[in-house]
Amino acid sequence: MVDPRSRAPLETLVLSDMHLSDAQEPDAGPPHWKAYKRREFFIDADVERLLTWTHAQAEGPMELVLNGDIFDFDNITAMPEEPPGEINWLGRQRGMTSEAWMSAYKMERIVADHPVFFGALRTWVQRGHELVFVLGNHDLELHWPEVQSLVRQALALPEALQAQVRFCEWFYLSEGDTFVSHGHMYDPYCVTVSPIDPLISVHGRPRVQIPFGDLANRYMLNGMGYFNPHATANYIMSFGEYVRFFVKYMLRTQPLLLWTWFWGAMVTLFVTLRDYLRPPMRDPLLVEDKVTAIAARARVTPKAVRQLHALSVPSAATDPLMVARELWLDRGVLFLLMLWAAFQAVSAVNWIWRISPLWVLVPLAVLTPLFMMYSFKVKPQVFEDPLVNERRADLIHKITGARNCVMGHTHIPRLDQVGPLTFANGGFWSPAFAEPECVHRIGTQTYVWLRAPVDGSDLARSVELWEWPPGGDAPRPFAPRAPSGAFEPVDLRAKA
Repeated sequence: MVDPRSRAPLETLVLSDMHLSDAQEPDAGPPHWKAYKRREFFIDADVERLLTWTHAQAEGPMELVLNGDIFDFDNITAMPEEPPGEINWLGRQRGMTSEAWMSAYKMERIVADHPVFFGALRTWVQRGHELVFVLGNHDLELHWPEVQSLVRQALALPEALQAQVRFCEWFYLSEGDTFVSHGHMYDPYCVTVSPIDPLISVHGRPRVQIPFGDLANRYMLNGMGYFNPHATANYIMSFGEYVRFFVKYMLRTQPLLLWTWFWGAMVTLFVTLRDYLRPPMRDPLLVEDKVTAIAARARVTPKAVRQLHALSVPSAATDPLMVARELWLDRGVLFLLMLWAAFQAVSAVNWIWRISPLWVLVPLAVLTPLFMMYSFKVKPQVFEDPLVNERRADLIHKITGARNCVMGHTHIPRLDQVGPLTFANGGFWSPAFAEPECVHRIGTQTYVWLRAPVDGSDLARSVELWEWPPGGDAPRPFAPRAPSGAFEPVDLRAKA
C-alpha cells in the first residue's frame, strides 16, 4: 500500500445515494407503480458524462469514492425462476432476504440493467484512476465476496488494474486528510449493529443483518409502490397528507392500503427485533484478522477501526416503542382501542336499553378529535439529529487525523464547519419525485470534489460542493438553496 503522504495528494470525487436497482417495466402493475425505477429516469448517462468531463480536466490520477447506497438491494422484488435455495412466503411477497445467493441474484439484475454505468466505471479505472466503494445501509449486501466478485466481473478489468478497485466496510480515509463514510452508522434507524461481523444466522442460514429502516423499505414500501423511497417527503408525512395521498392515488387501485401497511409494519417490527437479538456470527480466532483487513482497505490502523466502531450510535431496536412509533403502529393500536371502547360502550347500553349498532358512531365522534390531536402531535424522528455534531467531529478528528469529513445518507447537500472538521454532505443522485407520476423532480445531482492546494502545500485539500444538472454536459458549483439544503421541485414537462 502506497502511503498518501509520500506523494502529491490525489483529487477525489465523492458521490453517494444513487440507489441503482433493476428496471421497472411501464406496463407492470397499477398506473405509476414504482415509476421512478423506469429506464427513462436512469442516471447512468449523467454519471458517464461526469467522469468523462472530470478526466478531461484531470492533471493526473484521481480517485472516485462511491460513498454508499450506490446500489439498492432493498428495492428489488424479482426472483430467479429456478432458485438454488428456499424463498419463504415473505420473500415472494416483498423481495428476498440477504443470503449470499439471494444478494448475488440481485446484483446480477442490477448489472444487467446498468451497462452504461459499469462501462463508465471501467473506463475511469482504465484511464489510471482509482475506484473505492464504501458500503451504505441500502447496499450492505456488498459485504458478500460473491457480490463483490460480480461487480469486478462487470468492470471487466485486467488483473493489473484490479488493485485500483477496493471495497470498504463503512468508512474510508482518503489521502490521509478526509474521513469518508456514508453516515448510516450515526442514524439509529439505519445503523449496522456490527459492521465488522455483519452476518447473523436465521434458520441455520447466514445472512447480512439488515437495519430497521431498510426492513421498512422492503416489507412496507415494496408493497406500496406509489411511495418513492428515495424521497423521504414522499412517505414520511403527516396524518392529513397521508389521507390526501390515499384519496388521490390509492382509493381506486389499492383500497386495502391500510391492511397492506398494517401487516407490513408488523412484519417489520417483528423481524427488526428478532434479528437485533440474534448474536453476530463471529469466529474469535478471526476477529483480529478481520479488523486488520478492514483497516488496510480503509487506510487506517486497526486501533482506529475499533475506535470508529465504538463511535456509532445504538440501534433504534433498543427502543421497540420508538420503532413502533416510526411505523405508525402506535396510532394503529390506538385506533383499534378506540373502536373497542366505542363498541364496549354501545354494548353496555344495549344490555339495558336496546339501541341500533349505529350508535357506535357517537363515542367514535367523541374520541376521534383526541386521536387526531395525538396523530398530528407525533412527528417523525428520522434525521432529527445531525449525522455529525461537534463532539463526534472532534472524535473523528482525534481518531483519524482527518480535517475534512464527507457523508451522504440524508440526501441533503451541505457544506459547513463542524468543530475541527470541514463537513460536507454530497446529497444524492437517485431520481426522486414529488408525486407518483414522476413529473416534478426533487433536487439535483450533487457531489463533493476534494481538490489539492494550488500552491502544493501540505494543507488539507479544499472541499467543494458541485452539481451535475440532470441531462447536463458540464458541472457547476452548488450552493444549497435554503438553510436546510431543501430543493424546490422541478417540472420535467417544462424541459421536455
